[in-house]
Amino acid sequence: MKRTTKSSSITQPVALVTGANKGLGQQIAKELVSHGYLVLLGSRNFDNGKKAAEEIGEGAYPIQLDVTEAQSINAAAERITNEFGRLDLLVNNAAIGQSGRYSTVPEILEASKASVASLEEIRILFETNVLGVLAVTQAMLPLIRLSTSGRILNISSAAGSLTLNSDPNFPYRPYFGATYPATKTALNAITLALAIELEDTGIKVRAASPGFTATAINNFQGTDTVEVGAKALVLAALDIESPTGSFTGPDGPLPW
Repeated sequence: MKRTTKSSSITQPVALVTGANKGLGQQIAKELVSHGYLVLLGSRNFDNGKKAAEEIGEGAYPIQLDVTEAQSINAAAERITNEFGRLDLLVNNAAIGQSGRYSTVPEILEASKASVASLEEIRILFETNVLGVLAVTQAMLPLIRLSTSGRILNISSAAGSLTLNSDPNFPYRPYFGATYPATKTALNAITLALAIELEDTGIKVRAASPGFTATAINNFQGTDTVEVGAKALVLAALDIESPTGSFTGPDGPLPW
């Protein structure tokens, strides 16, 4: 499935989706392909990404990408440069809900409390969910600048909204903690910082939440399917007209 066509002959829009070998990432990639995109499916394990790309079919290309490893990120950027020549859309989807040391949702929630949260656990989550996003974005930005309609979409969550969690009536407020939710708060801050920095370039930078989707991050406890969850994300990804710096969900705008 390797593509060797010179970039100057590529007329289809090109997208990179991180963490695209399963779940929301794979569904986003599938829908982007259906909209005419050439989509690179970023995956830590290349074979897993290759399998996911084969399931999607023509227009999907696996690419090895570990968002926590600089060498992997740089190699991915070099491959995209050589084979595609630009990047029209970057979807920063790769994320983890915990380090793997907990086996149940109640354990994860208890361990997320700020008074007891493991600093090592927090570092691991921030490394992937926040620093990984920024590292990939910085590496891909030169390619995005070559697009006539460059966009960056960071997959966030209402769980990270400070405004919502400050409201005593917000039903998920008790679950706001120092681990996964805090990484999404930080991701929102980076999203806004990038949007402000790049607003004069025409590159759109947005955050979007899929809602409560059943994925590995929540041990498949979510109430929506990945097909439903991906709709709001793809809508935000394809939008080239709306202002930069937005945070949206399935029901519309979300407060930071």
